[in-house]
Amino acid sequence: MRAAFAAAMRDFSEPALGVAVSGGGDSIALLRIAGDWAADRGIRLAAVTVDHGLRPEAAQEAAFVAETCAALRVAHDTLHWGGWDGRGNLQAQARAARYRLIADWAGARGIGVVALAHTCDDQAETFLMRLARQAGVDGLSAMADRRMGDVRFMRPLLSVSRAALRDELQALGQGWVEDPSNTDVRYDRVRMRQQLDGLSDLGITLGALSAVAHNLSQAQEALNWAAHGFALQHVRMNGPDVMIDRAAFLALPVELQRRVMVHTLKWLTGADYAPRRQSVADVLDAAQGLRPATLHGGRMTHRKDTLYLFREYAAVADMRAAPGQVWDRRYCLSGPEGGHVAALGQVGLDALPNWRDMGRPAAAVMADPAIWQDGRLLAAPVSDMADGWHIDWAPGRTDYHSALLTH
Repeated sequence: MRAAFAAAMRDFSEPALGVAVSGGGDSIALLRIAGDWAADRGIRLAAVTVDHGLRPEAAQEAAFVAETCAALRVAHDTLHWGGWDGRGNLQAQARAARYRLIADWAGARGIGVVALAHTCDDQAETFLMRLARQAGVDGLSAMADRRMGDVRFMRPLLSVSRAALRDELQALGQGWVEDPSNTDVRYDRVRMRQQLDGLSDLGITLGALSAVAHNLSQAQEALNWAAHGFALQHVRMNGPDVMIDRAAFLALPVELQRRVMVHTLKWLTGADYAPRRQSVADVLDAAQGLRPATLHGGRMTHRKDTLYLFREYAAVADMRAAPGQVWDRRYCLSGPEGGHVAALGQVGLDALPNWRDMGRPAAAVMADPAIWQDGRLLAAPVSDMADGWHIDWAPGRTDYHSALLTH
């Protein structure tokens, strides 16, 4: 497994490496393996634990990790999240918050890469869970590196089994913490885990499922290249809005239609995850029938021979940010002191006498970021009312076409 880790890290060229450590067997094994690997190469290693505040045992587990890191002379920090308001999918929100917290932690410490302790067991369990949900190519593809701004998350143990890591820890005399939720059959992942042993007699093993996920990753890459080629020829930008040649789009195979539409909606909204497959199918049906549609915080209308997509104003109407902070997961506005960032809205639209010159729908312009102070519009950089203000992409965000190949 140490050879597998080293092989996965063979192109690593950073001066520092972060490791996310929960205290479980997988992450403690990662800590020990990464620690030896980094020490041999003079690479600075730092560990981080996220306490979501959802289980009473979490604080003790974080303390255990801190003690283990201290014994290994590895720098360690515990991060805390208390952002759940009781609405929405708790697990999804906690996962997204964990990535954001770790990315911010790494960025503040000059760490460009953080290693995660996912194993081939995780790969297989995820594959089965998504198979049960009738996922497509993207959902069934192998876990990939993930970027959050300037921070890259790596999974160097995907070819290693959970059992092998625990054998390693036992050989080292190293303890770990067992999360009681790992045996709680209320969770889909636990039920999938329990069924995997029974499938091995049919040849459906951890290795076989991982190989299928890897094969689908190659198919995913090919589809993304095809979608990128289509976009270069048939997708144009109008400011922050997306214009797709309707006839060319409707001539695509359905899977490429879906891929282009999902990418467009995610790019317009800054969302981490795609909308549900059936919801996307409904939007594709609306595109075929020349009907407008709203999904995932984006809107689709029809203008001449194009599908015209833009950010939905209702989704950003209540968003606020200070200058220099990320607004709507997409933009950073900076400039003179004072004011706050909020959507342009109807009041801002009325204050822009030449907004029609951009050839954009009023509803699209209303969703643009603007600078306000005491109810007065100071600047609207997207609409060329800059007045000393600058607008940039949020960290990690790229242009529409490039993002098709990088996400």
